[in-house]
Amino acid sequence: MRAILIVIDGFGMGPLPDAAAYGDMGADTALHVCERMERVDWPTLRSLGLGNAAKLLGKDLPGCGEAVRPRASFGLMAMKSPGKDSTTGHWELSGVVLDKPFATFPAEPPSFPRELVDELSRASGRRMLGNCAASGTEIIRVLGDAHLASGDLILYTSADSVLQIAAHDAVMTAEELYSVCESARRIADRYNISRVIARPFTGERGSFVRTDGRRDFSIDLPGPSVLDALLEADVATVGIGKIGDLFNRRGLSEDIHAKGNPACLDALAERLRRADERNAFIFVNLVDTDMLYGHRRDVIGYHRSVAYTDAALAGVIDQLHDEDVLIISADHGCDPAYSGTDHTREYVPLLVYGPQRPSRNLGIRTTLSDCAQSLAAFFGIDPMPHGASFL
Repeated sequence: MRAILIVIDGFGMGPLPDAAAYGDMGADTALHVCERMERVDWPTLRSLGLGNAAKLLGKDLPGCGEAVRPRASFGLMAMKSPGKDSTTGHWELSGVVLDKPFATFPAEPPSFPRELVDELSRASGRRMLGNCAASGTEIIRVLGDAHLASGDLILYTSADSVLQIAAHDAVMTAEELYSVCESARRIADRYNISRVIARPFTGERGSFVRTDGRRDFSIDLPGPSVLDALLEADVATVGIGKIGDLFNRRGLSEDIHAKGNPACLDALAERLRRADERNAFIFVNLVDTDMLYGHRRDVIGYHRSVAYTDAALAGVIDQLHDEDVLIISADHGCDPAYSGTDHTREYVPLLVYGPQRPSRNLGIRTTLSDCAQSLAAFFGIDPMPHGASFL
């Protein structure tokens, strides 16, 4: 039997009760996208009960309303951990609940403290440019020429707990940049920074572009996740997309580092075609909604990205065996119609489908770790420390 958890990155369902503390009281990702589209093309999600889940908060999704007979069990989940980043969300989905948020840094320079920057310079043998919060595409446009002339590295952050280092491939190969970021990861541990991200770029002056060589170096988990528990119980654990980056490949028997939603969904479809596979958990992140459209506040692109996923979900469902279970959720919100460019502190959807499973109302859950507890129950392993099973 197989369990598939698909995370539509940044697919929020409305502000959490503590959203005001994060500046997100007006955020409502799915609702705002639906309101701004003449036609919402999410028929699979609607049939599964996405509109029914929204109704739990007393709202209707225009063009994606309640299904009379939803095919999946439906609900919402609240993040219990402080924060609103991908690492926190995915870790909590896997059963790891944080008691304090990761460190974030001021937007205006200098963002990172002097002692951290000095350590990075000593470790890399190069000085740092930037040291501010910035868009990755914008900062290489502004500082790319100075970087090429000096060989200094471009250092920046965002509203998330990230330390990003960018380098042109004429200054430093991608492998050299990864080595620098591995050293930066060891330094960042002492500052409780969630992720160090290598950002190689290329191109001529005035037309710099980032390559697809991005690599994330995540902080180690503070304890075992459901991935560790399943792997120990001889269940195959497969990460698709950036799952391996977020978990430092810990607890994974296979890491399929596909780039972009189409590639990730193709990898999932190929994996599901394995006729001889038994007892597998497949954990999929679909990052485009967040990275390409949410942060860039592109409502139309966001809708189209979800529509692409929606069409692919129909094929995923067709490949399920009777005993399989499919869980569709998210890690946080990233409202493309909201102000700023940050993630948003929101409820996330919970859709649980199995060919032989009746649909029911799962209600509003108090932690994303209910997913991990449900996976433990599904595979018959010992319970996780947090969460309640919805199966």
